[in-house]
Amino acid sequence: MKKIYPKKLKIGDEVRIIAPSRSIKILNEEIRDIASKRFLDLKLRISFGKHIYETDNFNSTSIESRLEDLHEAFSDENVKGIITVIGGFNSNQLLKYIDWKLIKNNPKIFLGYSDITALNNAIFAKTGLVTYSGPHYSSFGQKLYFDFTLDYFKKCLMSDEPMLISRSEQWSDDPWYLDQDKRELIGNNGYLVINEGESEGTILGANLCTFNLLQGTEYFPDLTDSILFLEDDYETVPHTFPDLFTQ
Repeated sequence: MKKIYPKKLKIGDEVRIIAPSRSIKILNEEIRDIASKRFLDLKLRISFGKHIYETDNFNSTSIESRLEDLHEAFSDENVKGIITVIGGFNSNQLLKYIDWKLIKNNPKIFLGYSDITALNNAIFAKTGLVTYSGPHYSSFGQKLYFDFTLDYFKKCLMSDEPMLISRSEQWSDDPWYLDQDKRELIGNNGYLVINEGESEGTILGANLCTFNLLQGTEYFPDLTDSILFLEDDYETVPHTFPDLFTQ
């Protein structure tokens, strides 16, 4: 399938925040305030899907509500980019109801990670639209140590210049949302190279468990000539990783 590259964001563009997985209600006011200010500092205008505050017993909302916000974001000509609130466990519920022609005819930046892996890869598989695995709206609510992520957000989504991806000097694995002022960073020793060499291809993947949910369906992308990248969380432990990775 021919790839469709969305236009990059520029100063003054509107970005729509939607919640195709968990609701924005799980974010406290401090996180929302910090996140919104960061977009303001980037000189990007943000708007919100009308259903993102709805919530149910699973910290999400109905398929109908989430689908409406997704379709509205793609159909609104003023919206130049779509960013998800946060991840979760159920965005794949939307797949068989999505209007793929609408998305293909209105290409724009779509950004998220974790559970949003299902949407990122399904959109690419069904339409050819290149999507982005990257920070949620909630990620922008990190009070400290967000500079590295912010820098690559601008390089990737607000510039057409080629970029070199370098390792961060430090990384974190702490629940930053519990105490924004008490953070623990870990020194980065660099990449572990198993087989040296060079390669090129289409970068595909993201959250390992969610990516595997798409296998055997029409929403799984063609892996021919691809470079696989993976991320996962504490729910994938060392003794369950090998079988998921092999699959």
